[in-house]
Amino acid sequence: MNSNQNNILKAFNFRYACKEFDLDKKISEEDFNFLLEVGRLSPSSFGFEPWKFLIIQNMNLREKLKEFTWGGQRQLPSASHFIIFLARKAIDTKHGSNYTNHIMKNIQNLPSDIINMKSSFYKNFQQIDFDLNNNRALFDWSCKQVYIPLGNMMSSAAQIGIDSCPIEGFNRDKIDQLLIDEGLIDSNHFSASAMVAFGYRADSTTIREKTRQSLDEITKWVY
Repeated sequence: MNSNQNNILKAFNFRYACKEFDLDKKISEEDFNFLLEVGRLSPSSFGFEPWKFLIIQNMNLREKLKEFTWGGQRQLPSASHFIIFLARKAIDTKHGSNYTNHIMKNIQNLPSDIINMKSSFYKNFQQIDFDLNNNRALFDWSCKQVYIPLGNMMSSAAQIGIDSCPIEGFNRDKIDQLLIDEGLIDSNHFSASAMVAFGYRADSTTIREKTRQSLDEITKWVY
């Protein structure tokens, strides 16, 4: 195993779901911008980036979020940085939408003939290959995409000594309504998909040894 491989595995062993962070240690602007750039550069299906990162640094709002976030009771008040990952709804991800056309034309800078071809592939993918034929299925597909930048950001954070904790323990409808009331999301286009807290573990933290299934249990080679 070379040194790069060893360092990556060391970071994965370092990473754990940190439940409480050191209030006196804050992530530098440079380091957090690095994590955001990792998220921005993460891949997505068809390159449509069906997400938005809502960075919650307002402590009054974090306190409001606690009421509906049972999985973040200790992380919300102690994390250096807290992100709600928003996933785009069907109005944006359905084939032929204004959003997907915008991405292809203005972000990916594709010529019109390639846009037409890609749109046709995307339509077949949704309607036939993956049976994404209702709004809920399309939103769930967006949520799957969100976990790519989420995982990349946590792994990258571990490689530079920053702790994290992914959070699914929340009431989505009530979180969405709170964000609507705060004027932070347009519910026609976005809904909460996941959360993540970043910071530095408290000195009192006890880390259990990682428990995972063996490679033999989770892999099957096909020759």
